[in-house]
Amino acid sequence: MSVWVQRKNSFGGIDKFFWLILSDHSLEGILRSNFAMMQYHKYSLSDIEGLVPWERDLYLSMLLEHIEKEKQKQEELQRKS
Repeated sequence: MSVWVQRKNSFGGIDKFFWLILSDHSLEGILRSNFAMMQYHKYSLSDIEGLVPWERDLYLSMLLEHIEKEKQKQEELQRKS
């Protein structure tokens, strides 16, 4: 993920928007998410870094939703067996 830096003497606008978007993410959480996306789901780091923060969050939420549905399918199959 690209690091967004707020320019000196810049208040509001796009700089503040991206600062607010990233303010609820820890560096450890971002790195763990990047690692999982690369290791288990075959995203490349350059693909991940090319996403804007809201786009990355959207892909992560869709990926988590997909994983949860697959988990539920597996549990259902195990119950039927």
